[in-house]
Amino acid sequence: MINFYYYLIRLYRFFRIFISTPLMYLILRLSGVTYGKGILFDGILRIINKSGVKSITIGNNCRFNSSNKSNIIGINHACIFSTHHKNSKIIIGNNCGFSATVIGSFNYIEIGDDVQCGANTLITDGDWHFNDPRVGPSKPIIIKNNVWLGYGVVVLKGVEIGENTIIGANSVVTSNIPANVIASGNPCRVVKEIKK
Repeated sequence: MINFYYYLIRLYRFFRIFISTPLMYLILRLSGVTYGKGILFDGILRIINKSGVKSITIGNNCRFNSSNKSNIIGINHACIFSTHHKNSKIIIGNNCGFSATVIGSFNYIEIGDDVQCGANTLITDGDWHFNDPRVGPSKPIIIKNNVWLGYGVVVLKGVEIGENTIIGANSVVTSNIPANVIASGNPCRVVKEIKK
């Protein structure tokens, strides 16, 4: 009975992806997103592109989990990618994975290859309320290759995360994190070096 249930769930997921992916390719085209090959969507990625054509670029073989049934840890909403100013950019490398990830660009966000964003992560280079005099300008975010952001991680403006780094669940990244480390906390700090 357990095997039957397992295969039934896998079949259901296959059909969700089979329906979502072609529809998302059409939405990407209509939204002016540049994208590579082999991208799969489980559910619908929300695109809000106020910057125009070629302001969002997605590399090859990326995966997007936007269905609340697509990740067994649980996701709170669909993936959302948004650009908010004329020159805002989001650049995603190859082989990246996103589960209910929100990326909001007012300036520039670059994510390297093989980056995994756990469920309900947020990456934003601005403070969202620019009419408030207490808010400073947006600042670029760069996440290098092979970074893993755990569940609920928030990456804020002006941050660079070095390659091969792991950010622990529910961390808030407010300053640069070097390569080859495990970091966590609020604010996020280096906990341990990853030895090769």
